[in-house]
Amino acid sequence: MTFWILLAFACYMLGMLIIGITSSKKNKNADDYFLGGRNLGGWVAALSAQASDMSGWLLMGLPGAIYAIGANQAWIAIGLLLGTIFNWLFIAGKLRRYTIKAGNAMTIPQYLSNRFRDNKKILMAISAIVIVIFFLVYTASAFAAGGKLFSSVTALSYHQSLTLGVLVILIYTFLGGFIAVCKTDFVQGLMMLIGILTIPIVAVMLMGAGQIVPNLVDSGLEVSASQFLNIFYENGKPITLISVISQLAWGLGYCGMPHILVRFMAIKDEKELGKSKKVAIVWVFLSLTVACFIGVIGRAYLYPTILQNGLEENVYIEMIKKMFGHDINLPFVGGLLLCGILAAIMSTADSQLLVSASSVAKDLFKGVFFKELSEKKVMLISKITVIIIAVIAYIIAWNPESSIMALVSDAWAGLGSAFGPTILLSLYWKKINLPGAAAGMISGGLTVIIWDYIKFIELDGAKVTLGTYTGLYSLLVGFAVSLLFIVVVSLVTPKVSDEIVQEFEDVKEGNI
Repeated sequence: MTFWILLAFACYMLGMLIIGITSSKKNKNADDYFLGGRNLGGWVAALSAQASDMSGWLLMGLPGAIYAIGANQAWIAIGLLLGTIFNWLFIAGKLRRYTIKAGNAMTIPQYLSNRFRDNKKILMAISAIVIVIFFLVYTASAFAAGGKLFSSVTALSYHQSLTLGVLVILIYTFLGGFIAVCKTDFVQGLMMLIGILTIPIVAVMLMGAGQIVPNLVDSGLEVSASQFLNIFYENGKPITLISVISQLAWGLGYCGMPHILVRFMAIKDEKELGKSKKVAIVWVFLSLTVACFIGVIGRAYLYPTILQNGLEENVYIEMIKKMFGHDINLPFVGGLLLCGILAAIMSTADSQLLVSASSVAKDLFKGVFFKELSEKKVMLISKITVIIIAVIAYIIAWNPESSIMALVSDAWAGLGSAFGPTILLSLYWKKINLPGAAAGMISGGLTVIIWDYIKFIELDGAKVTLGTYTGLYSLLVGFAVSLLFIVVVSLVTPKVSDEIVQEFEDVKEGNI
């Protein structure tokens, strides 16, 4: 089966590289490279936004968590669905209009700087630093997923697999820019959806629906099958309110994800935006729902094989290998479906590399340090940045035991807390000012770092973080702290100018 899987991968990656090379010819300036000239169609924008959002987490992290812990992890999916709906209904249109009104901003940092008339580029510098720090972790999660995928289906080691995946992502991101990323994300979004809908249905047909519960019981569950399948139970006990709230809080992150928000900015017009909303919400609902079922059905279907010791995140991969390598002799089809995972990984990593590059090149170098920098040099710096970010993320992902779920969780919390409240209030509260925005971004990002990484609480004779001690997801805490700082600081510092208030009202009325 390995030969056919590699052949499918080769065909897929060749197609992605061709898109990258052909798209590079359309990049006439930085506006094209970073935002595609604000010319994205509805379908491309929708699938690009959601494919870049979900990453390998959708097909590996979430199913793996449910496989190992139980259906109670589905609260994360519910939170993400609610966050997606809110993002498309209340953020997308208004952000697109505001970024056009606010000096035709091409990046989120540039939008914030223009929105608050930040002549000293304080917000631009803060934004760029936050993006680089947390996108390093986020990109590392995608690289780690790629390494696990290749090593599980080929004779390559994890490190060889990691290197191969990084090189492919680098090449077409480096060449094609935003247009290439969005076009490949469109294809990848379709592949992810086809794969995620197909595998659990075929698995149930092959196994028989009546075998799901018996196989679960025999698979070594630490709780009863009914408790494993019940979203209101965790570790054999009724799930706590803190656990539910923490998982639902994942949805807050959508307000502050630069690689998703930038898609809203690039949509062609309001008509296409309306189309995008419907496509994206349906895609997310189907994908998240079925990803949860994969964790449950996969545990039953793979029995007597039991994945453990960090291999739980390979449940979807192992299902495909068993299905098309043993139960159905169609190895090339299995390889194409495995490309859906590769698609999920690549669609996120390329987006994060591009956003990081734009933050460093346009926001730091041109926006803060060298304001007279030419477009040609901006492009050069951005491409160098893509390589540097990829190398550092590659090093972070070098450990084969890296948890995709944990890496995504940390990065999601950091970006959501730093950007989410500021973006949200910049669109809906006219009293927010520059000091308030800066205070909110700094406090949100620092709260996540302190909450997740600083061990200073004593628990059972060992030092642990606040996150471990309380069980609260850092995104919930960071988001709340950021909101508080924004409101308080904005109210105790000088009011915004009449010019900014008028611009706010113009966007509210649709006068752009």
